[in-house]
Amino acid sequence: MPAKKKPAASTSGKKATASRGAATKRAASKKVERAAKKVATATTTKAAAGKVSTTRKKTAAPRRGTDGADQLVVREDESPWTAKELGTVRDELEQDVTRLTSELTGIESDILGLMTDSGDGAGDDQADVGTKTFEREHEFTLAQNSRDLLLQSKHALERIEDGTYGTCENCGNPIGKMRLQAFPRATLCLTCKQKQERH
Repeated sequence: MPAKKKPAASTSGKKATASRGAATKRAASKKVERAAKKVATATTTKAAAGKVSTTRKKTAAPRRGTDGADQLVVREDESPWTAKELGTVRDELEQDVTRLTSELTGIESDILGLMTDSGDGAGDDQADVGTKTFEREHEFTLAQNSRDLLLQSKHALERIEDGTYGTCENCGNPIGKMRLQAFPRATLCLTCKQKQERH
């Protein structure tokens, strides 16, 4: 009779272990779902915030002149902006916005895939877990960089619309047409940028 009781105990032990494993897998799956929702919510919130600020700026300040080029400040040693020059800069920024928006959508999709995979890796060894963590962090970094560039490009377009493009946001001096043609997203003049980098 004691021999019959032992298998019953070991069977219940196996059931308990299996039950704990299933509970762990369910918890990991819920964790992945929560993280995915956070990423989706953050993206939606940032996009909505970008749209609201763009709308406010455009309605708050009327567009200057027919193209706004003649209203933009330049340095004393530079010729005024022409409509063609400003149009080239505007086109470049608009292309950046389109490209970065598409890039960001793809990166966020990859992140969701990696987060889903991390919940399924119950049998992964330490090397696999490390690789997945590295890939996930790399994708997060790419997403953040793309998001920053996207916001800078949108901000530059807003400044073109409200006539403040070309004015340093720190000191109020002209940034310089040549600098803006090379770096259309620039918001600081060269002097202020160098001070910022030193700090």
